[in-house]
Amino acid sequence: MKLNIVPARTGMVWVKLGIRTFFRQPLALAGLFFMFMAVMTVVSQVPFVGIALAMALLPAATLGLMAATREATDGRFPMPVVLLAAFRAGKQQARAMLVLGALYALGFLGAMGVSYLVDGGGFARVYLGGAAPSREMMLEPAFQAAMWVFIGLHLPLSLLFWHAPALVHWHGLPPLKSLFFSLVACLRNFWAFAVFGLMWLAVLVLVVMGVTTIAALLGNPGLAGDILFPALLLMASMFFTSLYFTFRDSFEPPPEAAP
Repeated sequence: MKLNIVPARTGMVWVKLGIRTFFRQPLALAGLFFMFMAVMTVVSQVPFVGIALAMALLPAATLGLMAATREATDGRFPMPVVLLAAFRAGKQQARAMLVLGALYALGFLGAMGVSYLVDGGGFARVYLGGAAPSREMMLEPAFQAAMWVFIGLHLPLSLLFWHAPALVHWHGLPPLKSLFFSLVACLRNFWAFAVFGLMWLAVLVLVVMGVTTIAALLGNPGLAGDILFPALLLMASMFFTSLYFTFRDSFEPPPEAAP
């Protein structure tokens, strides 16, 4: 396995490829993303262990969306079964993916637990959907400190797991080694990922501004809220579509990649 070092402008290419590929198969890729969100939401409602289970499934679910993007790129229509790609490549890889999921759940809950210690759980309840945020709450110094602590801890966790599911699935790496190479790839291609993040931030701003402008021109400000949520979900689907290209260009392909 060889790591590719890509120029900073590649980050912009990844965003363009994600959007372009999404519109090749919009119904399939959007439908799979909504299925992914629905499953994660239902699992997270399981009493006591729901959040942990949902986080443990996230690496495998992300791999399923990447596999769907790969099929769309190859001109095939991704079927719902592709979301189970992580568990259809053999017992060894399925076991490795479960280990990866457990490690991610531990890391996520650890970061959330540290934020809980900062403000007594206010940020954690808002983030996990257990409380509605108020303006006063969000302006509290303790709440803001907890938010930044969580972001600071979750960022390296995200870099560790960015490529890890794909490395386990397509390169057959063990979980710990996949985490190491994922982190190295993200750091070595720092500027490409910085451009990638800034481009998606720009897309987000354009979407929000476009929706609010259209609502204002129609004289119906309330329409913005009705349109914005589904528009952001579609944008999130495009973002997940673009993840495959960050992996594809960061590593040399294996001799025989898993379907």
